[in-house]
Parts: sequence; structure tokens; C-alpha cells
Amino acid sequence: MSPPRLGSQGPRSQMLAQRQPPACRMPRPSAGRIATGHYENFSVISWLVPKPLRQDFANVYAFSRWSDDLADEAESPAVAAAALAAWRDELEACGRGSPRHPILVALATTIARHGLTLKPFHDLIDAFEQDQQVVRYASREQLLDYCRRSANPVGRIVLALGGCREPQRQAESDAICTGLQLVNFWQDVRRDRIAGRIYLPADDMQRHGVCESDLDAPQASPALRRLLAEEVAWAEACLAAGEPLKRLGPAAVRPAITAFAGGGQAVAAAIRRADYDTLSRRPVVSKATKLILAGRAVIGRMGAGIFRRSAGPAAEAEQT
Repeated sequence: MSPPRLGSQGPRSQMLAQRQPPACRMPRPSAGRIATGHYENFSVISWLVPKPLRQDFANVYAFSRWSDDLADEAESPAVAAAALAAWRDELEACGRGSPRHPILVALATTIARHGLTLKPFHDLIDAFEQDQQVVRYASREQLLDYCRRSANPVGRIVLALGGCREPQRQAESDAICTGLQLVNFWQDVRRDRIAGRIYLPADDMQRHGVCESDLDAPQASPALRRLLAEEVAWAEACLAAGEPLKRLGPAAVRPAITAFAGGGQAVAAAIRRADYDTLSRRPVVSKATKLILAGRAVIGRMGAGIFRRSAGPAAEAEQT
């Protein structure tokens, strides 16, 4: 449920250079344009949720992607920090009922409709700001704290869109989102290293005898492979801890949850097939696997629809 991570060269690099107005220093596209015009993943996600929720998903997705781009596509950490600070001011204006940026005008409707709080959105901005300052993590605890703000808020928002705020379901969502974030880190060790970031905890690296220079090699050393095998197992344990959510989560968003979790498991399997060498080549999920995952999610969505039609409103309420 965490949003896809972007590279440094995005489709709006030129747009960011045309900043307006000067006080805000941000371009002003609509939420729908962001969701459908630049990110192919959204079309898949939106099909997996009921039609009444699709615009809300688009609004949340646009906020997440735009926040990410303000950080990743900025010309320097200082520029990114200023842009994110201005973005936080825009979010506060949204909370006061006076949104100005088109994305937040759209998001305000979603927030009001579903009774969302601003905390998960602030947490996301916190994580993007942290990316400008922290490029190494000493321990798993530090990395988990980052995931708590970079990944878990998205899952909690998705649950809230489905009408669920139960602590146990939120904990399961956090586990899935953390697992997704971690497996993406292990998939992108090379990309992150080139970008100047290392998400492998220093404690784990030292324990396995892996140093930073090992990440510059053309292929993973045996020590790095052993380290990544352990880290992938950690990510999979997180995904497994969230398994009940695929059965007990809100019916409206259960197919999307299943697709997210399945995607994380598929990436972990791809890393394993590559013998944990994510330096020589980035492990990816095959098109066939993506189709299988999408098919399972679609079947789940159809099943949920059949259940609602046959069992009626009372049973649907019980499921959410």
C-alpha cells in the first residue's frame, strides 16, 4: 500500500522548473491529471476499488506522488526542503478549510467525506523531509521509524477510505506497508546507492562483514547476498504478519490490499531467484506474474461484489 518509488528523472522535471506562484514555488496541476496522466500504476489500483471510491483514491494518490516529486525532483536538498515546507503550509490551509492548491482542494473533499485526519498526510511529508537529511540508517529500529512515516500512513488512509479504524486491522496494514517498503529497498540497493542513500542498516552490514564500498561492485559479494537474504526474510515476515488483513479488511478495499501484498511477495521471490544479487541487475516481477496477481485481485473484487448483492447491506456493514 505504499506508493511506488520514483527515480530522480520524472515526467514533471520541466514543470518543476516553471514554478508558480513564487511564494509557493510549485506548479498547480489537478489531482486527476496527476493520478491518470503520469502514473500507469494508478489505473490498475483504481480498477480494484469500487467506483464511488476511485476519485478519493486519485486524490490521495496525487497528494502522495506530488509530495514525492517535490523531494526527488528538486535540484538540491535545500530547494526540496523549501518546497516541502510550502507544501506543508498548503496542507495546513486544507485543514483550516481554505485549500488553495488544486490537489488539496480535491483532497479536502475526500478528507471531509471520510472524516480523515491530517496526521497521516503530515507523516508522509515528514518522511520526504527526512530523505533530504538522512541517507544512512544505523539500525533496524531507525529504519522502521522511517517506514512508520513513509509507508504506513498510506495503508491507514486506505483502511479509512474503507471505513475501518480498528487498531488490529491498522497494525496488520502497518505490517504489510512496512514489508512493501523494505522489499523495495532491497530491490533497489543499486539505485539508492547511486542516489547517495543506503537503507541497509549499518548494524546488519557490520554483522555480515559488508562495507559501503561493496555496494559499488558490479555484482553482489557472497557476504552481501547473505545480508540481503536475511533482509528479504525480514520483509517477508512483515508481509506475513499482515496476512489476516486480506481476509478481514474492509470489503471495499480488500482486493487492492491483496494486490499490494501479493506484489510485495512477488518482488521478494524475484530477489530470491536472482540469488540476492540486486547490484548486477534489478530483480523485477514478470508480466505473467503481474497478470496472475491482477487476476486474483479481480476475482476477489468480483467475489466481494457478489457477496454484497446476495447478503445485503447488513452483511456488507459487518464486513467493513
